Amino acid sequence: MSSRTAQVERATAETRIKVELNVDGSGDFAGNTPVPFLSHMLHQIARHGLFDLSVNATGDVEIDGHHTVEDTGIVLGQAFDRALGERKGIRRYGHSAIPFDEALVTCALDLSGRGGLVWNVPLPKAKIGDFDVELAKEFFAAFAREARCTLHLNLSYGDNLRHIVEACFKGLARALDDATQRDPRVGGATPSSKGS
Repeated sequence: MSSRTAQVERATAETRIKVELNVDGSGDFAGNTPVPFLSHMLHQIARHGLFDLSVNATGDVEIDGHHTVEDTGIVLGQAFDRALGERKGIRRYGHSAIPFDEALVTCALDLSGRGGLVWNVPLPKAKIGDFDVELAKEFFAAFAREARCTLHLNLSYGDNLRHIVEACFKGLARALDDATQRDPRVGGATPSSKGS
């Protein structure tokens, strides 16, 4: 069974990000970003997806957190894309429904090789601590594009912004865990009638 790991680095005038990923991990997280809430959400992805994940990022947060959050989504998406390779033998589809107290978020994804985000999570322009809530959508859009997956996030109901956003990240983790599992019935086949 081949190792599904990746290491990706990205350096721009705005950010420097390094991600190490083991898809078949145990939920270990290490690293830090200059956006504490983002660091906590990355820990949730590792823990609830049972991925081993290391993320180290610096960015121009003295301006705002946008570049760091979006670029972290880019690099994490690239890491999943590389670690999964040709995606042979995987389930391909994953879904989850995550309740967090009064909030309920559903996540569905398809590791199809086509990137796109459907975001039905209406959020006000507000902050969770120092985190601009609108950056959650930027993270997921960047991740979906670079992981080459179709990602749907839907808020059924909820009031607490922290609960809603965290449920989105946990939902992504659980759906990714589902979709990346090897299916012994498929063997080494590509999970598509197109054959690619």
